[in-house]
Amino acid sequence: MSHNTLTKIFFSIVFISVSASPLFSQKVNTEDSLMLRKIFDTALLEGKSYDWLEYLSNDIGGRLSGSLEAERAVEYTKKELEKLGLDKVWLQPVMVPKWTRGIPEYAYIETAPGITSIANICALGGSVPTPDGGIKAEVIEVKGIDELEALGTEKIKGKIVFYNRPMQANLISTFSAYGGCVDQRYQGAMEAAKYGAVGVIVRSMNLRKDDYPHTGSMTYGDTPANMRIPACAISTNGADYLSSALKLMPSLKFYFKQKCKVFPDVQSYNVIGEITGTQFPNQYIVVGGHLDSWDLGDGSHDDGAGCVQSMEVLRLFKKMNYQPKHSIRVVLFMNEENGLRGGREYAQQAQLKNETHVFALESDAGGFTPRGFSFDIDDATFTQVKSWAPLFKPYLIHYFEKGGSGADIGPLKNDQMVLAGLRPDSQRYFDHHHAANDTFDAVNKRELELGGAAMASLIYLFDRYGTKKEFTTIKK
Repeated sequence: MSHNTLTKIFFSIVFISVSASPLFSQKVNTEDSLMLRKIFDTALLEGKSYDWLEYLSNDIGGRLSGSLEAERAVEYTKKELEKLGLDKVWLQPVMVPKWTRGIPEYAYIETAPGITSIANICALGGSVPTPDGGIKAEVIEVKGIDELEALGTEKIKGKIVFYNRPMQANLISTFSAYGGCVDQRYQGAMEAAKYGAVGVIVRSMNLRKDDYPHTGSMTYGDTPANMRIPACAISTNGADYLSSALKLMPSLKFYFKQKCKVFPDVQSYNVIGEITGTQFPNQYIVVGGHLDSWDLGDGSHDDGAGCVQSMEVLRLFKKMNYQPKHSIRVVLFMNEENGLRGGREYAQQAQLKNETHVFALESDAGGFTPRGFSFDIDDATFTQVKSWAPLFKPYLIHYFEKGGSGADIGPLKNDQMVLAGLRPDSQRYFDHHHAANDTFDAVNKRELELGGAAMASLIYLFDRYGTKKEFTTIKK
């Protein structure tokens, strides 16, 4: 062994020892703290996300998969990413469902012949239309799908099933409250049709009492086309009124008419931009949101906010001249709302190309004040991640917990990578979710920018330190 070799080994040992010392850790943390401060300063003083969102929301509008607005959103975001001077920007083709709402829905509650009151409804996404003249029938109220079997065909046939289980208001996690009752929206029509129901009304997934009906995806499963029944959502105020009226007059009738239609699948695109890594160009970190939205509002919170925050991550790195070790991609996924085709296509293409993804972060919980992140993660890496929480504490964004990540990045999951989701304050999210009031005026500029900065900060830390599994794999 030569003298030069021994010298290199000596200095390598010294470097490793110093790296493991508290002094070096303090230096690293100071550097990271300064980097995060720079990220937040740049986002809050020179941010671009709010301007992007204003155009997406006010100039393009609701971006339902397969629509002209979705196509325009693809063109606009691709153009804006190209302006950032990224190393690559491209469109990834994906076939998506095309469903249209048609003319506005109409409904009323009839308590006696000629005595009616208007009900605020909207068709659920993917529903079949009513007959041209609409449907009028008696209503049977249930709190959930499990009540249908006990009632049986005799009591349900020829009637409209009214699912009226509210979100559980005493759950602090509003997403848990949503998860506790969304089955009636998604599967309600499929299950009611088995007992001869002619239609379905679903209480909107909303904790607030208002007059906005909230749409959302539904399924008919393998129900034959000729047995599929129309399904609509009713506002929370409307649901309460209908429920009260039924107690006084069980024989009242409900009328509704909707002209929605399903078309053959059409081609759309995921929009992708990349900064190529300096050390690990073939290892990818993804940040993204879904570009499509429902059509009642303009999709500002769900999920225009997540898209522009994800774009902002790469813009901040370019603005600050940060050169990442890993290749960092922003992916604006198409068709999360009624199919998840974009997320599945991206994961499938990554697998076909044998791409290695080490970390993926999604923002799809609104543009409200960020509180932290939830992680789908192994224990060793989570210990490392929790050590970063103090870096976020000055910004009050230090909620770091194991949990879900995001629907679009879910198909990427494997044993070698970490998934995460931005977790904003969720208390107001379902006031707007899938409704006509999911609009640009409901988004606060500062809250939006704080979210983008938090995402960029987490991406920076994962880029710098990697994951435990990543470096174990590299070492082998």
